[in-house]
Amino acid sequence: MGKVWFVGAGPGDPELITVKGRDLIARAGAILYAGSLVSEVATRFAPAGCEIADSKEMTLEQISAWLIGKAQAHDTVVRLQTGDPTLYGTLIELVQPLDIAGIEVGVVPGVSSAMASAAAAVESLTLPEVTQTVIFTRLQGRTPMPPGESLEELARHRCTLCLFLSITLLHKVKEALLAAGWRDDSPVLVVHKASWPGEEKIVRGTLADIRDKCRAEKIASQAMIIVSPALGARRWPELKKSKLYDVAFTHRFRKGMKTATR
Repeated sequence: MGKVWFVGAGPGDPELITVKGRDLIARAGAILYAGSLVSEVATRFAPAGCEIADSKEMTLEQISAWLIGKAQAHDTVVRLQTGDPTLYGTLIELVQPLDIAGIEVGVVPGVSSAMASAAAAVESLTLPEVTQTVIFTRLQGRTPMPPGESLEELARHRCTLCLFLSITLLHKVKEALLAAGWRDDSPVLVVHKASWPGEEKIVRGTLADIRDKCRAEKIASQAMIIVSPALGARRWPELKKSKLYDVAFTHRFRKGMKTATR
């Protein structure tokens, strides 16, 4: 039996895959990539003769059967997933059949579209004394949300919200955030296909107008929505600075110095 590796392909740019993920692809005997979300370019590191298949038309059972079959024929099998395998993927659902079959598994983390979106827009998800918390969540669609995890309930924390799989529900995002106490002019960032070469779109707006702006750009899939009190801080005239680099702050690598007073 070979080993099946669940590798995070990252947000889209094939250069954002980890070195470990790239090296596993380079020695894989078989690769199954999620073609609806992962660019085929990500398989370019595969060796000659590697079996490569796209899972976008497969059911969960077919994916499991494919991975088990290839693990019986190859030492290294790669399941290439978008972003990070542990976020909004089918990691556990796919690992359980492999466990039953006695096949060893490994997971290689990847860059999430949340981080790639913030990077594309040159935004920080946290700022001192503004927000120190980031919530990764989604709006309820065909998959129900657990009790206590509605967007309105989470939004009451007034921290950074990274909303996956919700771009077609922007009207409900607005309703939930307004109900939680956010203002109509609260800034919103939407990034479509973050880091995808030649396909990335960055849209800035507010709760009041972001839906219309996304419609104008024809964005209806593969988009990250970020709502945060830290958005736009690059253009703020004043910031609360990090204590770590303050001249008066002492830590184990540097002794703080008293500043002169008049």
